[in-house]
Amino acid sequence: MTTQDTQDLIDALRNADAVQFGEFELSHGGTSEYYVDKYLFETDPTCLEAVAEAFADRVGDDDKLAGVALGAVPLAAATSVAADVPYVIARKQRKEYGTGNLIEGRLEEGEEVVVLEDIVTTGTSLVEAIEALREAGATVDRALVVVDREEGGRENVEDADVEMESLVTASELLADRD
Repeated sequence: MTTQDTQDLIDALRNADAVQFGEFELSHGGTSEYYVDKYLFETDPTCLEAVAEAFADRVGDDDKLAGVALGAVPLAAATSVAADVPYVIARKQRKEYGTGNLIEGRLEEGEEVVVLEDIVTTGTSLVEAIEALREAGATVDRALVVVDREEGGRENVEDADVEMESLVTASELLADRD
């Protein structure tokens, strides 16, 4: 991504009011002085389109996408349309009814899958999704994320032998904080 592309995406996140300041508890139990509200940027059509186009630029015609449930499903769906490639949904745990699948959608043994995630802090959810996809027979070498909070997630994902690319880092997002 060029510096301008990164700035355009930061502007889209801010225009969607997805970047908030205060004191916030994070899913891993820690606290932060800022919060990126994935539901605000994923439900804003302009921001969602910007993310989907940025992700689509990074996937190949033969890739399959996987969205980590629940937050990355809109990202996977929008990117699937933008890139004209199929996607699956990686659940965090089996549902107690229906098929009980961890992976929803069509996935063939050995398929190359690029995992999409909204925000990575520790990377736990992303690594769990990668493991579930691999157990289902997928080949997973890459993950694309919207925001890397730079709190150890990248290292944890790379420890799972997956290259992680973020559209925006926390440093970039907070560089010119008002």
